Amino acid sequence: MVSRTDALRISEPGQLLFAGFEGTQLPDDLAGQIADGRVGGIVLFARNIADPEQLRALTDSAHALAPEHAPLTIAIDQEGGRVQRLREPWTEWPPMRVLGALDNLTLTRAVGQALGRELADFRIDLDFAPVADVDSNPANPIIGDRSFSANPAAVARHACALAEGLIASGVGACGKHFPGHGDTAQDSHTELPRLDYDWERLEAVELPPFRALVENGLPSLMTAHVVLGGIDGNRPATLSRPVLSYLRSDLGYDGLVFSDDLEMAAVAAHHPPETLVRDSIHAGVDALLVCSRSDLREEVLRCLEALPPASLESALRRMTAFKREYSGGRHASGGTPPYPQHGSLAAELLSRPQP
Repeated sequence: MVSRTDALRISEPGQLLFAGFEGTQLPDDLAGQIADGRVGGIVLFARNIADPEQLRALTDSAHALAPEHAPLTIAIDQEGGRVQRLREPWTEWPPMRVLGALDNLTLTRAVGQALGRELADFRIDLDFAPVADVDSNPANPIIGDRSFSANPAAVARHACALAEGLIASGVGACGKHFPGHGDTAQDSHTELPRLDYDWERLEAVELPPFRALVENGLPSLMTAHVVLGGIDGNRPATLSRPVLSYLRSDLGYDGLVFSDDLEMAAVAAHHPPETLVRDSIHAGVDALLVCSRSDLREEVLRCLEALPPASLESALRRMTAFKREYSGGRHASGGTPPYPQHGSLAAELLSRPQP
């Protein structure tokens, strides 16, 4: 007997769009696009979450809207530390630097599994974690303690362990930000960072964690809006075919690749929506994030639907494979906060001196 997910064949261009929104209920226009199969996923932020009852109602209703042939994927950034959208009464986790310093892979894997269990229980399918950036620049304004370590090998070990824990709970993991955002001195939310590195430097510092994640079968990765001047001095990695060809060809990665948010100034201030959509897809990105603005969501959707179908074949194939595993909120087990065992684990970690 063939299951519904085994029979999935995603074909609508809009399934490559993941959208955020304001408020604690789906806006009518976005709800209609989900019902029509024209949006592939939604991204939740703290602004969308009031309490467990509201969140469960939101995710239940969002999943119910999606047609059977195009189930919805619900995503979130739940890293721990500064970046976690679910806070009390859910478990609050320490920054990943704490786990890297302890260097206990069993513990890191347990945190990933506990974190994933809480997401799955609320029918959230995908966590934009782990952060695989190497914390090589103390002046970095956006990565810092989100990274496991300044040591590439340690980041590789712990990123893989956290991803394994998430996946064991039925939640997709997404390593970010390829090929590395850890050494920048700028925040790509507000400006375009540039690193004048060549492949030799990247292979020594930034790339080992991503190589390890690829070899470990990670289901998805996210790009960095960072210019690598020694490789492509004109375009950030999200739009750069030379950069993403390394991921696809040299590393042999055939999983789903997300752009970082297309609203971020690093790309939005320099390129119109048509260029963002066309060049990112051409470079090797599969799924596009628009995390807030409904007007940009409409523009990106229009541009996706105007692209030649042949240009979307690989992305739609990868989205189909991804959604067979991570869509529809299928892995919920009925749990609800508080989670006492998770809380004890987090408290133990948070009680340790912060490195």
